[in-house]
Amino acid sequence: MRTKGKRSEKINVVTLGCSKNIFDSEVLMAQLKANQFDVAHEREDEDFDTVIINTCGFIDNAKEESVNTILQFSEAKKNGWVDKVFVTGCLSERYRGDLEKEIPEVDAWFGTQELPRLLKALKADYKQELVGERFLTTPIHYAYLKISEGCDRPCAFCAIPLMRGKHRSTPIEDLVAQAKSLAAQGTRELILIAQDSTYYGLDIYGKRNLAELMKRLSEVEGIDWIRLHYAYPAGFPMDVIDEMAVNPKICNYIDIPLQHINDEMLKRMRRGTTREKTDRILKAMREHNPAIAIRTTLIVGFPGETDEHFQELYDWVAETKFDRLGVFTYSHEENTHAYQYEDDVPEEVKQERMEAIMELQESISFDRNRERVGNIEKVLIDRKESGFYVGRTQYDSPEVDNEVVIKAEDLYLRIGDFVDVKITDNTSFDLEGVLHT
Repeated sequence: MRTKGKRSEKINVVTLGCSKNIFDSEVLMAQLKANQFDVAHEREDEDFDTVIINTCGFIDNAKEESVNTILQFSEAKKNGWVDKVFVTGCLSERYRGDLEKEIPEVDAWFGTQELPRLLKALKADYKQELVGERFLTTPIHYAYLKISEGCDRPCAFCAIPLMRGKHRSTPIEDLVAQAKSLAAQGTRELILIAQDSTYYGLDIYGKRNLAELMKRLSEVEGIDWIRLHYAYPAGFPMDVIDEMAVNPKICNYIDIPLQHINDEMLKRMRRGTTREKTDRILKAMREHNPAIAIRTTLIVGFPGETDEHFQELYDWVAETKFDRLGVFTYSHEENTHAYQYEDDVPEEVKQERMEAIMELQESISFDRNRERVGNIEKVLIDRKESGFYVGRTQYDSPEVDNEVVIKAEDLYLRIGDFVDVKITDNTSFDLEGVLHT
């Protein structure tokens, strides 16, 4: 049992899910710090007055992890290890009514857009002057920058609009101010995130304004890399790739979730595109910027996906040779358009299809990495572990992509520094190198 002394209230924030949730937790923690709370992120000890769980409600596995985490801290509350448990984020937004009945130990539930109400429940003030300020949970040298909230896309499988609402862009001036604040703290890489980054600006400027935003952010002193995530393919603004090709601060990297390539599947998924249009976009990207690294994500096992549909997807991956690729198995989500379909692909078949594509991608990635042996690459050092420095090139995003491993023996490198590295060897998903002087 904890005992209280004379100290400020201690709050532990636990973040589940994607980088958008990380961003939201960082905003929350900045507000809490400004209200004189003692705030920590994902501390494993249970010596806290309050735990705030920022949940994910996207797919089955994420929902299960969120529920299990809530139950874990509800049990801690029963045992007297914490006083209060608050839940926020996407799962809370989507299932609050059901969860309130099932887990009564939780003191309060909050949606994705209820930060002021959450703060009020903690007897804290929402400080308008702190809008854009964050308490970083990532290493200081890189940070996620959320450029918009919500999504207007009608994708059949996706519940994001239910949890995040309609698309809302953040003005360029506000994002530049945030970038300057981050740079002043030592951030050197900005990772632009949104539910749909290519829709940026349509709501407030009347046009797709992502290229202009990236250009303006690149002018912020101290920012060396700008990386683009979550670019929707339909209506993609090619001026983004043109700016990327000529602007040395914009990484030659794009994350463009394509989900499938068979026309029937794309139509059932309500993706607003076709195989022909997708291939044309990818070809144009590589022609406009031959140095670009393209990451995509796919969904296998969508309702109605036959062996023939999957084979087309598999053959297309083999032909297209993406630099980076991830695969999800379809999750049957209530209140989405696809929920009306029969979830007719067995789970074991979904898993087999995912593993087949990932095995194919492993071979592609090995060949791509082998081509880089002998190159001199600019590397951002992320951490030191087990006698090695570990970093990334401009072609790799943290957590999800390749890393560069450098023996630390007789070397002193600072975390967050850029160094030139000669690539000496490779595996399917990593590069090895030595410092180039």
